[in-house]
Amino acid sequence: MAKLSEKYEAMIVFSVKNGEDAVKALEDKFNEMITAAGSDVTMDEWGKRKLAYAINYETEGFYVVWNFTAAPAFPAELERILNITDGVLRFLVTKA
Repeated sequence: MAKLSEKYEAMIVFSVKNGEDAVKALEDKFNEMITAAGSDVTMDEWGKRKLAYAINYETEGFYVVWNFTAAPAFPAELERILNITDGVLRFLVTKA
């Protein structure tokens, strides 16, 4: 029988070139989306860090990690939206 919910972890690296306000807006957008679709949501802001290598000519990114429980279909939708959102440098959604 299929599970109704699974635990996931999503790490997102936001671009800092557009300023703190843009980062905060994106962080709020994804926090609302994850909270609406999941439960047991915890968010951990790692803040601005130097990247190991340049991504799109940027050497710094703003890291945020979410841990949540959601239906198995939600991570695919989250990844689809992350792929088309400007201001997201990298992301990784894994089953915890």
